[in-house]
Amino acid sequence: MFVHPSQVDTILKRHPEIVRGRLIVDSSEGMDRMTLHVEVQPHQSSHAEAIVTSIRDITKLRGDVAFHAPGELPNDGKLIDDCRKFS
Repeated sequence: MFVHPSQVDTILKRHPEIVRGRLIVDSSEGMDRMTLHVEVQPHQSSHAEAIVTSIRDITKLRGDVAFHAPGELPNDGKLIDDCRKFS
């Protein structure tokens, strides 16, 4: 699975309600999985399906979305966090 930070940035820019985002890549039961964690303001409407569609359109891969309140994600400039363990 190869996703470029510029692809994540493009996804985030497509959805102005997103304050900050980070793509988490991990592995479960031998399969890679990616989830775009996004911060949105409480009063902003967010449509998970639209964001999932953007993930698929831009990366050509399947991904999920998880919503967080502003300030919950690390503010370190990192767009992708690869948490997979390789042996």
